[in-house]
Amino acid sequence: MSPKHTRRRFIELAGLTGVTALAGCGGDGGDGEDGGDGGDGGDGGDGGDGGDGGDGGTESRLTWDAGGTGGTYFPLSNEVKTIVEANTDFTLNVRSTGASVENVGSLASGSADFALIQNDIAFFAKNGTGIDAFQDNPIESLRGVATLYPETITLVTLAGTGITSVDDLSGATINTGDLGSGTQVNANQILEAIGITDYNEQNAGFSQASEQLANGDIDAAFVVGGWPVGAIEDLANTQDLVIVPIEGDNREAVKDAASWFADDTIPGGTYSGVEEDVETVSVQAMIATSSEVPEDTVETVTAAIFDNLGDLSIKTDFISVDSAQDGMSIELHPGAASYFDA
Repeated sequence: MSPKHTRRRFIELAGLTGVTALAGCGGDGGDGEDGGDGGDGGDGGDGGDGGDGGDGGTESRLTWDAGGTGGTYFPLSNEVKTIVEANTDFTLNVRSTGASVENVGSLASGSADFALIQNDIAFFAKNGTGIDAFQDNPIESLRGVATLYPETITLVTLAGTGITSVDDLSGATINTGDLGSGTQVNANQILEAIGITDYNEQNAGFSQASEQLANGDIDAAFVVGGWPVGAIEDLANTQDLVIVPIEGDNREAVKDAASWFADDTIPGGTYSGVEEDVETVSVQAMIATSSEVPEDTVETVTAAIFDNLGDLSIKTDFISVDSAQDGMSIELHPGAASYFDA
């Protein structure tokens, strides 16, 4: 069975049980939407369990699912951990995961209290539509907290492949992101919208995809995350990197196919050797939680983050109180509503 058919069969079998099961798999890749290589699939390195905190009881310990260590979700989540622990009685266990789809499963199963996910994946999950993993199996407990920043779709290749436009991807070997991740969902949406059907699909996180590119094992890779993405920066420092534009009629086709996509631009100079602006599309990163998390907990954590945005160093040009509901695609948690409506 081909890799593509294997992937589709896996997702067809997912349903709510399968999505919830993703919460325990730890992942080895995910969304730059964060995304990255998923680290060790465990507790996210220095995220740890945050110590005992507060009165040492489990009520004061919260779990926050991020993404892979090679993207944006994981380092941003550890900055959030520092802020929350400095301004509340809670401790945060930040976990490296496969990002959006897996994180929805963690929230659904109750193994995570908060998570970073994409706004399109949030809508699909809450409404039981959009992708096979959620089809007719809505995650009714999913709630929104805040939107954060654009999740840029970055299509990466190397100069030696000769790929300079998305039309050149026909017949290529493409890493579409970790199996079941938001990156994979977006990549397949984009390829289908543009009409690229003849390709060999590989699935791995961003750091592993970078190694695959460097070794010539793949021709291109999709990365979803706020720029700059660490894994792409590292690759650009050792390889002749090419960021393939999604522009013109192709970009319009992508936006027509899925309303989640918006115009975006990767500024020239973001990555070594890429001096010109590159046109592409993006989705939106957001904080999600569950209706099972107490209202006062969500309000306290939300207030800690958004009252102390000056302590963040990542995506600071985008994250603000004023924009925190832009692109919110699901019902807001009452605790978050209490903070933003105050």
